[in-house]
Amino acid sequence: MPQDHGRGRTPETDVIDFRAAEQLLDARDPRGAIKLLDAVIEAHPEHTAARLLRARSFFAAAQLRAAELEFSIVLEREPDNAFAHFALARTYERMSRPGPAKRHFRLAAALDPQPQYLAAARFDEAG
Repeated sequence: MPQDHGRGRTPETDVIDFRAAEQLLDARDPRGAIKLLDAVIEAHPEHTAARLLRARSFFAAAQLRAAELEFSIVLEREPDNAFAHFALARTYERMSRPGPAKRHFRLAAALDPQPQYLAAARFDEAG
């Protein structure tokens, strides 16, 4: 018998909600994605992929403080996650915090030297 995670939730429900949240974010409905992910994360607070998706959803919904918090939680668990560093840097950039943005852009580029990360890191600038 499937384990109930509260309010009628099962592991299958959590997977369905996670996948639906991905689709909602892709369809430009970040608030809908956040609602689904809140329940998934409540049932599985350790689920880093769900937290990363919720962070992206917060960013897309311009809920920047919430995005900052979620990206930070992801990076506490996965300090070598280049995408999370890059996304946190973009969050700081939108918050007009250039110092932390530059630091995380550079960490992203150092961890994964793909062109997008390298361009954002601006290693050719002093500082």
